[in-house]
Amino acid sequence: MNILVVNAGSSSLKYQLLDTRSGQVFAKGICEQIGDRDRALIDHKQLVKGLRVKENHPMKTHADAMKLVVEKLLDSEYGCIHSMDEIEAVGHRIVHGGPYFSHSILLNEEVLATLRKCHDFAPLHTGAHIEGIEGCLAVMPKKPQVLVFDTAFHQTMAPEAYVYPLPYEIYEKYAVRRYGAHGTSHRFVTGEMCRILGRTEGTKIVTCHIGNGSSISAVKDGKVMDTSMGFTPLAGVEMGTRCGDIDPAIVPYLMEKMNLSTEEVGTLMNKKSGFLGITKGYSSDSRVLEEAISNGPADPHYELCNLAVNILKHQIKKYIGAYAAIMNGLDAVVFTAGIGENNPHLREIVCEDMDFFGIEIDKELNAKMLRQDNIVKLSTDASRVAVYLIPTNEELMIARDTEALVSAAH
Repeated sequence: MNILVVNAGSSSLKYQLLDTRSGQVFAKGICEQIGDRDRALIDHKQLVKGLRVKENHPMKTHADAMKLVVEKLLDSEYGCIHSMDEIEAVGHRIVHGGPYFSHSILLNEEVLATLRKCHDFAPLHTGAHIEGIEGCLAVMPKKPQVLVFDTAFHQTMAPEAYVYPLPYEIYEKYAVRRYGAHGTSHRFVTGEMCRILGRTEGTKIVTCHIGNGSSISAVKDGKVMDTSMGFTPLAGVEMGTRCGDIDPAIVPYLMEKMNLSTEEVGTLMNKKSGFLGITKGYSSDSRVLEEAISNGPADPHYELCNLAVNILKHQIKKYIGAYAAIMNGLDAVVFTAGIGENNPHLREIVCEDMDFFGIEIDKELNAKMLRQDNIVKLSTDASRVAVYLIPTNEELMIARDTEALVSAAH
C-alpha cells in the first residue's frame, strides 16, 4: 500500500511517500518557514530518479504546504505518481496522545476533537499536528487518515512506573504522569531486535534512542516497562540543548537567584542546557563535540566537550543497569537514532566496563559503523548480552500502522 507519511511541526511539514510492501521510499521532503511569506520553501527529493528541487514558495498555512506537496508528487519532472489514486492513505506522526490514546487510530471527527484536548501536553506540537491534519483534509478529503502517537508504545507501563510521587489528586485532576516519547522508534527497533532473537516472549531489551533528543526504554516481552522521558520530553538523559533529569529544587532556586520567570527557566532547561550548556554555548551537535575530543587537550574546547559526552555516557550506563534490574535480566541493548547510529565513540564508552552484565563489543567493528543503513551486531560472540546498532525507521512504522488500520476498516 502506498502511504503518505506526514510529520507537521510548528512551522514545517515533513513528508514521505512509501510502499509498505517493499519499504521503498518514492519521494520525501520538507516544507519550511510556513507562514513566512519571504522565506517559506519546499525541499523535495524524488528518490526513484535521484532528483531534487528546492524552491521558495509562499505558504501561509499547513494546508498551503500540503497542496504544494501534492503538486510536487504529481509533477511531470519531479513527481513519482500520475494521479492521487496512487496515494491510498495518509499516516500522521503525533507527538503526544495524553491519557486518551494508547494505540494508533483512524481519524474521524470524534478523534480530532479528542486530539485537541492534548494541546496542554505538547502545545508547540499539537497545534501544528492539527493544522497538518486539516491541511490534508482540505487537499485529500476522501483519503483515510491515521494518527500514530509517539506516546502510545509506552502505555503498557504499570502505575508504579508512570505515577509521580506527588499528591495523587494532581494526577487525577491534571493527568500529570510519565508518558515517554520516541515510542514509534522504540517500537520499531524492539520489533527488529525480537525478530533477531527469534522470539518476543521472554525477551529483555534496553532500547537507546540517542539523538538531539534522547530516550531509553526497558522493554520486556515486547512491552515497555519503563522509559526515561516523562511528563514532557525534557526528562531523562542529557540531550543537545535539554538538561534531562535534575533535582526539581534547582528550578525555584534558579528562579530566585537569577530572577527568572517560569517561561525563562523553561527556556534555560529546554534550549540552553545539555551539550550546549555544558560547553558554554560552543555546540549542541555531537559531531562538533567529538571533533574537539579527537583533537585532544590542545583543543580549547576539549575539556568541556569531553565532560558533556561523559555525562551522557554515565547516564546511559545508569539507565541500562536500572532497567536490567527491573526486568530481572538483560538480553540485548540497542543503539538507534542520529547519535546512537553514528557515534562509535559514545557506543564504545557506554559499553566499556560492563563485563558485570556480560557486555562486550567488537571495538574495531564498532569504530567503522556510522552513516549506514544496515542492522549490525556490535557484540562479540563471547558477550552474554547482544549489542546491536539498528537504524530506526519511524516513517515505515507509521505507514505499517496506517495500512493495518485502513485494511481492517474495509
